[in-house]
Amino acid sequence: MSPSTKPRIKKNPPDRQFTESTYRKAKPYLLVDFEGRCAYSLQHVNRVGVKTMDVDHFNPLLKGLARHKYSNLFPATRHTNGSKTNLWPSRALRKAGVRFLDPTKETDYGVHIFEDPKTHLLVGVTPAGKYHIRCCDLNAPHLVIERSDRTKLSKLLVSSAFTLENDIYWDGKKFKGLSSDLRAILDRMIPYIPPPPDGQPAQTN
Repeated sequence: MSPSTKPRIKKNPPDRQFTESTYRKAKPYLLVDFEGRCAYSLQHVNRVGVKTMDVDHFNPLLKGLARHKYSNLFPATRHTNGSKTNLWPSRALRKAGVRFLDPTKETDYGVHIFEDPKTHLLVGVTPAGKYHIRCCDLNAPHLVIERSDRTKLSKLLVSSAFTLENDIYWDGKKFKGLSSDLRAILDRMIPYIPPPPDGQPAQTN
């Protein structure tokens, strides 16, 4: 199925069944399992807000209880959920390796999907990775900006000026422990995504 069958996410299903009218109540459980992040874009709920974090049906074609089973529910920002909608590749495309990536069954980032360190665009190196990026609109401007800002902040925090032992001076004012606050902000941004491996084609679509 995948170059890596090691799941990125381990789900802990609650002791309840969800239905068409109650599946949104899975959100608190999903946010715990996914560490507060969108299953697709990796954006943190503290940046986008709880109200704009939806519950997505991973396979929208499933029917009945299977559709609302916890294993088929993922947390997704309104942007990625609205982009993915009810898309699902045909059987012919799936035979060719085109599909959505399921992080509860495989590793997506760092295997199928990488980040260009210069442009901060996500690049797919497999048919699944390319399809996943395109259908979830993972190269939307706001996501590229956040990945770029994360890189800039990360580089700033490893510079000698920002250490937990030093006070920071800005515009004549003293800020004590500013680096710890900035690290907390960094922790809520899209995490580091490795660059494409040497020798693998980097294509954004």
